Amino acid sequence: CFGFFSAPARDALHSHIAGVSGRMAGRHVGLALKLHQRAWTLDQGAGAITWSYDPLIRRNSWFNLGKLAADVTEYLPDFYGPMDDDINRTDATDRVLVRWTLTEPAVVAACAGTPRTVDVARLRTEGAVVALEVSAAGGPIVRPAYGRTVLVGVPVDVEGLREQDPALAGAWREALREVLGGLLAGGARVRGFDRSGWYVVERQEK
Repeated sequence: CFGFFSAPARDALHSHIAGVSGRMAGRHVGLALKLHQRAWTLDQGAGAITWSYDPLIRRNSWFNLGKLAADVTEYLPDFYGPMDDDINRTDATDRVLVRWTLTEPAVVAACAGTPRTVDVARLRTEGAVVALEVSAAGGPIVRPAYGRTVLVGVPVDVEGLREQDPALAGAWREALREVLGGLLAGGARVRGFDRSGWYVVERQEK
């Protein structure tokens, strides 16, 4: 992984690229890299790290928002432009920007092994509204995003969809951009991500 400090002050590091060999998948190497990056950044006197990730990839959403307790700050449509590689294929490169405030209590707890979790089942019984969910055929179903707490679903394996059904993967990109991107543009805040595939978004009181 590597990054660079933001200008003009060195109060935050932007982590540009982080990756782990496929042979090391499932061995917590990614977490070890981020914990080392956090310790190094604190040693440099900076208090935060930012980075972007693909909000359609479920495991990355859980890793960033749950295991690390980072906060979503912005939705970035087609951030890198066309990148026809083995990861992105022909899909648009939408990203969300996250900020990891390194001494925030939720981050300290996550780094000590207690992820930030959200209870989607309980939230649904309390009136949370589903604005985007997976259909029986695997496609996106967009619903009106009313209410204070909004649930935004993502597919199980969008990377597989990019190989097997690029059109369906593209439909998911457009749907998530419309729903999650629209909510964030309107001032809503992502409270967390459930491992079963749901963003929990809190709308602002009016």
